[in-house]
Amino acid sequence: MRDVQIKISKLHKAFGSKKVLSGVSVDVARGKSLAIIGASGTGKSVLLKCLLGLLPPNSGSAKVDGVEIVGASRRVREEILRKFGMLFQGGALFDSLPVWENVVFRYRQQHSTLSRNELREVAEQTLGEVNLEPHVLDLYPAELSGGMQKRVSLARAIADRPQILLFDEPTSGLDPITSGVINRLIRKSVDRLGATAITISHDMTSVKVIADEVAMLHASNIVWQGDVKHMAKVKNPIVHQFVNGLAEGPLTKYAESI
Repeated sequence: MRDVQIKISKLHKAFGSKKVLSGVSVDVARGKSLAIIGASGTGKSVLLKCLLGLLPPNSGSAKVDGVEIVGASRRVREEILRKFGMLFQGGALFDSLPVWENVVFRYRQQHSTLSRNELREVAEQTLGEVNLEPHVLDLYPAELSGGMQKRVSLARAIADRPQILLFDEPTSGLDPITSGVINRLIRKSVDRLGATAITISHDMTSVKVIADEVAMLHASNIVWQGDVKHMAKVKNPIVHQFVNGLAEGPLTKYAESI
């Protein structure tokens, strides 16, 4: 029996007359890494925001460790969010803060008694885990390459050792070589922490490295969920076209219709 840590059930979300999620249900087992794939505009990021409580769904349920997020009080949401670490699509680093303060920005809120020197030591240790040397501690994000910025963002996500990690298009804007580095670091970080992870991605190379399981979101719902090893052999024509990057198929007609 699966030990489900994240359970999303019959989640609906619309913006006016536009339905984005129509009864989405998906489970993530404790310690497993799930990738949610799908074409642009299918609601993948909206699903994450509903899970984080940043967007209220119209109906449905989203539970973490059996605790309901939808409609929960601020106190309950804050307690749940302490379990999460997130790497945002654009990195979302603070340009006005040096790298070390970016890394411990959230960590220091939970460890307010630590001195600046102690926080700096935490930042240095965590940066080492993503293969960044101490000389970057006092640099600013604008002084870093895109790949280094992603690694700083990953360090910030794992600094307080979260139980759950969320990655929103983690290799967006990176070249294939740098993407490979980030993919391996993400997988290594998830495994080291024993964390449960959800990755939003349309990059099948990333998915094959990061994920244990895959769920495909299409036309506002999950059309397939299964083991990443079985992904390429799925007979569902929508999944088959997306996973194999085929130019012709049902997804092409769908994209032309929206």
